[in-house]
Amino acid sequence: MDGEKTGSGAVIAQLTFILGGARSGKSSFALRLAAASKRRVAFIATATASDQEMAERICRHRAERPGDWYTFEEPLRLDQAVQQAARVADVLLLDCLTLWLSNLLQAHEQAEPEMAAISLEREAHVLGEVERLLQAARALRPDQQLIVVSNEVGLGIVPLSPLGRGYRDLLGLVNQRLARAAARAYFLIAGLPLDLKRWQAEGLEAILDNDQSGL
Repeated sequence: MDGEKTGSGAVIAQLTFILGGARSGKSSFALRLAAASKRRVAFIATATASDQEMAERICRHRAERPGDWYTFEEPLRLDQAVQQAARVADVLLLDCLTLWLSNLLQAHEQAEPEMAAISLEREAHVLGEVERLLQAARALRPDQQLIVVSNEVGLGIVPLSPLGRGYRDLLGLVNQRLARAAARAYFLIAGLPLDLKRWQAEGLEAILDNDQSGL
């Protein structure tokens, strides 16, 4: 699969993408994948303790991880976090893109308090940061692995505010970029993983078979 092409280049053999809704089991699945490697693991956390609830959530998540894992806390510069974690670990687990995007947009909002929607300029900046993350993944050693977790937020009620709708749409674009680039991609539903890349391959084969049978 290393040589397969996507819209933004070759599929990244070191990249695994895990997607799911709230409480879908995506983070637990990612933890199990990392632990099953039996190798040195670094956890890249994007959450920040913005209030008491988030501080308690962070403490609970820390307690769920093995004590010998490395932890890197980086709310914004994911490419730099991947580069730093790759110096000490073989498997890097980044959780999650959802909070990272929120952090990035909040940083822009602090700079521009009147921001009521996401401009094309801001969208381009976010997608540029995603490309830097993918470049960092491409630079990993062949025996290293990057597992990236994100939320699917586009299946529920349409947000009321322009900013909320912009966030939903932009996260959808970010998820598409990661899914296309990843060698492995899973969608979690009720704790059960669906292998998206296998579905993609089987679906393509079925389409080709139908086309040939119609000739």
